[in-house]
Amino acid sequence: MPAVALTAPNGPDGAPLLVLGPSLGTSTILWESVAPLLQDRFRVTAWDLPGHGASPAAGGPFTVADLADAVAVVVDEEQFLYAGVSLGGATGLELALRHPGRVRAAAILASGAQLGEPAAWHERAEQARAQSTSSLIVGSAQRWFADGSVAKHPELTGRLLHALAAADDESYARCCEALAEYDVRDRLGEISAPVLAVWGEHDRVAPQAKAAEIASGVPRGESAMVPDAAHLPPAEQPEAVADLLRRFFARVEGDADVTTGR
Repeated sequence: MPAVALTAPNGPDGAPLLVLGPSLGTSTILWESVAPLLQDRFRVTAWDLPGHGASPAAGGPFTVADLADAVAVVVDEEQFLYAGVSLGGATGLELALRHPGRVRAAAILASGAQLGEPAAWHERAEQARAQSTSSLIVGSAQRWFADGSVAKHPELTGRLLHALAAADDESYARCCEALAEYDVRDRLGEISAPVLAVWGEHDRVAPQAKAAEIASGVPRGESAMVPDAAHLPPAEQPEAVADLLRRFFARVEGDADVTTGR
């Protein structure tokens, strides 16, 4: 099982714990603009993938299920809310499957029950090993951001691309290989927690069909779109993402005040 680093929770004492998960190649930076918008009602924490951000490099191969187990180990509470993007979203589905008593509700953003083609993931893994993650910056930027996102958030998008370049090459490759093997489409019906599947309007990696598959496959699913976003909605449209999360978790918690932002 890989080791992952978790930030200290920030928010009111006694508030529900909300764990935020990253996309491949990013770090907790991805949620920097969203977290402050949630910290009045939740204690917000975020984790990094192996070899990304503050997490140590991977010592060997791992699966998405292993990532879910690693998150379950470092989260120091019996129950929590979860929101994750792309690989972080896939980890959220595995968390809901493997630790059903702990995940009260999960928001799965720009992700799916299966993502991409195995051959493409293995090819990207080899590129990271041979040419470093820096060689992936141009392609990643094209997938990550909708037109206008970089101009709207130049500092944040620049820092995210820097985080990709700084990621450990072997750990990134191991993440790609985990995604190559990941497929929980046949197990969605086993997830008992409420699930919100979110897609970015311009996301080519995990488009609406991926969100619809999750929402229709789980017993308690719903879906929503983030306008003017591609594959990293929290960085591109933080206010819209925060609003979706507040409203979804409010319904789960039965807290009408959360939906108003008061």
